[in-house]
Amino acid sequence: MNTEITTKFKINKPAHEVFEAIVDPVKIGNFWFSSSSKRWEKGETITLRYDEYNAEGDINIQEVVNNEKIMFSWGETVVTITLKEDDTSTIIEVNESGFTENDPEIVAKMMGQKEGWVYMLSCLKAYLENEVNTLRASLIH
Repeated sequence: MNTEITTKFKINKPAHEVFEAIVDPVKIGNFWFSSSSKRWEKGETITLRYDEYNAEGDINIQEVVNNEKIMFSWGETVVTITLKEDDTSTIIEVNESGFTENDPEIVAKMMGQKEGWVYMLSCLKAYLENEVNTLRASLIH
């Protein structure tokens, strides 16, 4: 069984703007988490906070290649975000792997994560392309 999910979006902005939106602790609050404890850099443990849900969690940054790649672990999984720029836009790809194959809830977990990545990337696109910063934390389960 394939235990990874991949989500891709095209964002009509250069890779450095997409990259900075993710790693900058101020900008991330415009489309994803309420806040990030610090800039995302290799070897750092970052605390991410969702004020709306009174929740927070830590991620461990494993790799950062400016404007190209961010890899981090959270819980049981590893997330790899890659950016590929063409003349007028950036393809952002999010791959999450490491789901436990024999977990009886694996399908629900993978579907939930896929839904979350599609939503996060939609919010990122709206923020970067149209300066919309009111979509985050609006997904209802």
